[in-house]
Amino acid sequence: MNSLRLSAGLLTAFLLAGASVSSVAQTPPAPTATTQGHPKTVGKAGKPHLIPSMIVLNARGAKLQGKQLILDGVSPNAIVFADRPVRAAGHALTAHVIEEWSNNAPDSFAKDPPNATVSVLNKAKASVVDAVLTLRAPKLDGDKLTFDVDVLEGDLAGADGAVSVFMDIINLPSPRRTSHRSAWYAGAN
Repeated sequence: MNSLRLSAGLLTAFLLAGASVSSVAQTPPAPTATTQGHPKTVGKAGKPHLIPSMIVLNARGAKLQGKQLILDGVSPNAIVFADRPVRAAGHALTAHVIEEWSNNAPDSFAKDPPNATVSVLNKAKASVVDAVLTLRAPKLDGDKLTFDVDVLEGDLAGADGAVSVFMDIINLPSPRRTSHRSAWYAGAN
């Protein structure tokens, strides 16, 4: 858990300060052609493989109310990135991230809910308040995202600024994967 908090702490200042994250260059997918209105792969697309990836959600604010985390003003896109040796980065629609709780794949969040560090600015003290949670049952309503949570440590008391939610690793497919997850990385099919 400490490594998750350490990673989150190092990235929090960068992400909450409004810095932009750009995608790492990747091998582009094989070009496609159209045959009678149907896409056709041209060239060798390669075998799909899974890439362990972290997910970061950003929002204008967050609060813990009982056993719920409420994110207000959640970004419509999440940041997705992989560590060495892949070093891939990109974006996913927040709505697609939420689908991981309804997916019945063995590595889905429905079967193994992720832990997350929620880091929120405390404007008055110019500091960061954080909590480590297990995220369950997300509900997206406009730009309000609510999770049922188990609080593992910490609290968000005094948090009144921008928030970043750093989620555990999930095995995401490579950009060439032909499933709903293919859009997770920039330049995907």
